[in-house]
Amino acid sequence: MRSIWKGAISFGLVHIPIKMFAATEEKDVRFHLLHKECHNPIQYQKRCPHCDREVTPEEIVKGFEYDKGRYVIVTQEELEGLAPEGSRAIDIQSFVALKDIDPIFFVKTYYLSPDQHGQKAYALLRNALKETDRLALARVILRTKEALVALRVYGKGLAMHTMLYPEEIRSMEPLGDLGEGIEVSAKEQTMAVQLIESLTEPFEPVKWQSEHRERIRRFIDAKVQGQAIVEAPQAPTAGKVIDLMEALKASIQQAKAQQKKEEAPKKERRRKTS
Repeated sequence: MRSIWKGAISFGLVHIPIKMFAATEEKDVRFHLLHKECHNPIQYQKRCPHCDREVTPEEIVKGFEYDKGRYVIVTQEELEGLAPEGSRAIDIQSFVALKDIDPIFFVKTYYLSPDQHGQKAYALLRNALKETDRLALARVILRTKEALVALRVYGKGLAMHTMLYPEEIRSMEPLGDLGEGIEVSAKEQTMAVQLIESLTEPFEPVKWQSEHRERIRRFIDAKVQGQAIVEAPQAPTAGKVIDLMEALKASIQQAKAQQKKEEAPKKERRRKTS
């Protein structure tokens, strides 16, 4: 795994040299855009509509549109000059409990590993975070942009989550009526809770796979091998709920049937090993 950033965690007066690695990767099936007539990949050119010609990367600058059609030019050197001192540092400023942060704030995750004999200080921070069950809130400059980040213990090491600032999260007000004033009967509420309880289970990440992505891959493999294409079965369409109670009862029965189906092989294995 190749590191994408080197710097240090600033933990009080403790300096922890670290390397940063991407913790996630996209697995989406990627398609190329081809010319329909000859099937060659489409190429894009950066053109100036005023000069009516293609421009090279060296001819492109950054501009901020401060008024319609009016720009102020900003160079990379000017942006780097605005970066605060210690811009290669993840500057820890406070500690909070994970439950105090809504998941909507988290954006992307990175792994952090110790660098240049920083193992002891790294272990110290990791152990302290684990003992206090806290995560650290910090600021860091990534690609000339200041990011709010959260550091926490993950597995044997430390993970860093980039976070959104509050002003970057949209309000739900424009969504209109979300049913806050609608009364739900006690029986309906009880059955809805019962349905949730019956579907509640420990989180096992390996159980969650992208069925749609796998369907696309099988479809493409079949096309490559010249096999007949079989259309995927249509998912049941969501109809209008006529009777909420009946829908809840049916859902609970369906959940129980699914649980029995999943438990049957486990019981069989236990019976054979006993």
